[in-house]
Amino acid sequence: MGTVLKGATLVELEPANVEVADLRISGGRILGRGPAAAPEASDEIIDLSGRLVFPGFVSAHHHLAATLLRGAPRAGAGFGGERATRLAFREVLSLDDAEAAAAAGGLEGLLAGTTTVFDTHVATREVEGALSRVAHGLSGVGLRAVLAQRVLAGDEVALHECLSYAAKSRGRFRGAVGLGDLGQMADEALRAVRQALDDAKVLGLITVAEDAEEEAQCQEHYGAVPSDRLLEADLVGEGVVIAQGVHLSWPQLSSLIARGPWLVHTARSNMASQTGHATPSKFGVRGTFGTDVMPLDVLSEAQAATLRASESGQPIDILRFLANGHRLATKAFGLPVGPLREGAAADLVVLDYQPPTTFDASTLAAHAQSGLSSRYVESVMVDGLWRLWKRKPLAVDPVEVARTARHAAEAMWKRLAEAAPATVAAGKGDG
Repeated sequence: MGTVLKGATLVELEPANVEVADLRISGGRILGRGPAAAPEASDEIIDLSGRLVFPGFVSAHHHLAATLLRGAPRAGAGFGGERATRLAFREVLSLDDAEAAAAAGGLEGLLAGTTTVFDTHVATREVEGALSRVAHGLSGVGLRAVLAQRVLAGDEVALHECLSYAAKSRGRFRGAVGLGDLGQMADEALRAVRQALDDAKVLGLITVAEDAEEEAQCQEHYGAVPSDRLLEADLVGEGVVIAQGVHLSWPQLSSLIARGPWLVHTARSNMASQTGHATPSKFGVRGTFGTDVMPLDVLSEAQAATLRASESGQPIDILRFLANGHRLATKAFGLPVGPLREGAAADLVVLDYQPPTTFDASTLAAHAQSGLSSRYVESVMVDGLWRLWKRKPLAVDPVEVARTARHAAEAMWKRLAEAAPATVAAGKGDG
């Protein structure tokens, strides 16, 4: 039994394409388009005339656990306060908190048309089994996810957690290895991560140059800037996703781009924490968007990022950055994600957007920038199954998800208030 979507306006991002056509879906894949989408006797037929169908949106860098920090007291203003709060946060986050945050944050993403998230878990209090708990929180929501634990200096437990989860993940979930705090990571630790990526054949999710102090720390402790340390450890390439890059000079950024990594821009969180402004116009052909600690709304992220880039006089192509999220997901899952074509994953977003002006390939970018928003998201399909239908999640109770998250946040904030002074005094790095 399959599903035939009839009469929808199908939208693909790069190359831009807008076409009214039918889709036939079965077994998690798109099996036919247009004339090849003729229904079989047992198929369900859904009339989507007047609706837009987009490929589901992808966030290439996110921290689901940060959902529980929304409104929490900060240790100070600006990025210094943000960093101190994160340091305390990762010491008090429990496995129950992680699961509750994943469900709540993932549900927000689903309602915004996000179907894939690359999430890096940052807790140090309870590490073993953490990624399975994050996956469990996301499972009912229905998103596709690549999950990593951030490996900190000399943290063999975190590295083992990444590799253990990667070995058993399947279906809508994949494992990866997270890395950050380069100012605290010895050269041998970086080489160990490189070896783990090779052995497990997984992606590396790396945060670099979010903190202006990271370069000074690397120079002081290891005699090299962060970008050179990554290059020396061979931690740059098509299997590496580099997020932030706010404080990379052009020569440093250029040296990384030459190796072909994916570069993720997170404009909203950069502005919120006042960490500085990256230059996504220089991110090369694999630049894409991430939502970091902000709500998992990729379309809002894309709009904020392109407006900020235009304001700085260095505009970016919103459609290319969005499409690169699909290309990264394709690499992670080993199947086409994004094209609304035969053989691709059936990850789709139905939008009830009635364009006030011409809607075609030539105006698609303008509508994506200035017209579309999550309020038009009507239904979402991931892996061939409806996860959201007529704005109603089909497998979780939104009220219960929110209630569980609030209870977790209340308890965690109490622990955070108790732990923050000691943690801030002892900690370094960007969290």
